[in-house]
Amino acid sequence: MHCPFCRHTDSRVVDSRTSDDGCSIRRRRSCPTCGRRFTTVETASLTVVKRSGATEPFSREKVLVGVRKACQGRPVSEDALAVLSQRVEEAVRATGSAEIDAHDVGLAILGPLRELDEVAYLRFASVYRSFESLADFEAEIALLRAEHEPTGREPEAAGSGSG
Repeated sequence: MHCPFCRHTDSRVVDSRTSDDGCSIRRRRSCPTCGRRFTTVETASLTVVKRSGATEPFSREKVLVGVRKACQGRPVSEDALAVLSQRVEEAVRATGSAEIDAHDVGLAILGPLRELDEVAYLRFASVYRSFESLADFEAEIALLRAEHEPTGREPEAAGSGSG
C-alpha cells in the first residue's frame, strides 16, 4: 500500500477492524518513511456479469434505484428499501462467487421484494421477466393468490384439545 503523503511503497498495519456492516475491513496504517498515519478500507470485490457479457462492480445503490422505481407510489419506506438492498447484497455475497450473473441478482431481489410489497413485486417482475401480455400478469397474480389461499385445513381453536 503506497503512502498517500510521501508515496513510499510500503506501510505497516497498526490496527484492523471490521466495519459496521461486516462487509469491509478498516485498517490504520503507518508509513515507515514519513511516520504519518492513514486509513484504508478493504472490501471483497463482487462483479456482475451482464447479458451482453460486460462486467461491472456490484452496486447496492443500483439495486436500490431499481427497487425504488418499482415501489414508486407504494407505502414503502426508504428504510425498508435500504434493508432490502442490504439483504440482496448479503444473498449475492453468500454465493461465495466473485462473479455473479445479472440474472441471479434479479432473482435475489424478487424474494425480498415480494415479501415487502406485492404490487411492487409485480412491477419489478414484469420488467425483469419481460412480461409481454396480460396472460403473463394473470399467471403471476394467480401464483400470488394461490399462496394466500388457505390450505383447506382449519387451524385449531386456541385452548381446545386435551390438557
